[in-house]
Amino acid sequence: AGTRRQVLPLVANPHVPHCAVVLDRLAAVLAEEGRQVLVVDAALQSPPAHELALLDLSACVERLSPRVCYLAARGLPMAHVDTRGCAGAFIDALQQAAPQADVVLLHAEAADLARLLMHRSARPLLIAADDPESVKHAYATCKLLARRCGLMTYDLLLAAAPGSPRAPSIAHTLGDCADGFLGALLHDWALIDPAGEPGDPPDEALGRLLAAQLTLEDAPAVRSGAPGAANAAGAGAVGSFQPASTTHVFR
Repeated sequence: AGTRRQVLPLVANPHVPHCAVVLDRLAAVLAEEGRQVLVVDAALQSPPAHELALLDLSACVERLSPRVCYLAARGLPMAHVDTRGCAGAFIDALQQAAPQADVVLLHAEAADLARLLMHRSARPLLIAADDPESVKHAYATCKLLARRCGLMTYDLLLAAAPGSPRAPSIAHTLGDCADGFLGALLHDWALIDPAGEPGDPPDEALGRLLAAQLTLEDAPAVRSGAPGAANAAGAGAVGSFQPASTTHVFR
């Protein structure tokens, strides 16, 4: 009772081969900061939910370490959609299933997150890698969330080697496109080394990014009729993410 729980939504990206590493790294950094973490893996490429999940969700939560629990949750967000298309009841169910968790890392597809975050305020975490397809997918998910639930600020996690010469250009290009086409803001970005170990010291930028995420207030969400959502809906197709510098950035 009285515990402030934070939901960190991570937008799934099938073009990033190291999403599991990203989840592990985030959970490890949060645990090192003394947080109790529930990792909810609900993406299309994640393990399916246990057959008992709809009857007793708490029984399906697996403890990985003293501060980190894991829930295989593929398909569960859709099972909690109400008649208005909102799946927010799933977040409530997660908090009841793991009441000790003060941070919920929620890894899911953009369409599922749009239903889950319909009445919540959040700054989704986009995931990308050091290649153009993953970055274009990250932009597409940003556009979907901006259009469907009016979320207009984002953070970016790049699964790339430390010192990657393209990383700053990728983040800059994605931020410019989000701003120019959608009116959305890429608030911050950080690298996660796919070859790193959970016990490695956290990158300073990643520490700042997570600290800022944990201070966000769960204020009422912007409704879909808000100006930001209207601008996003009127933007060009996903294929419009073709800035003039794309060839230079990704080669």
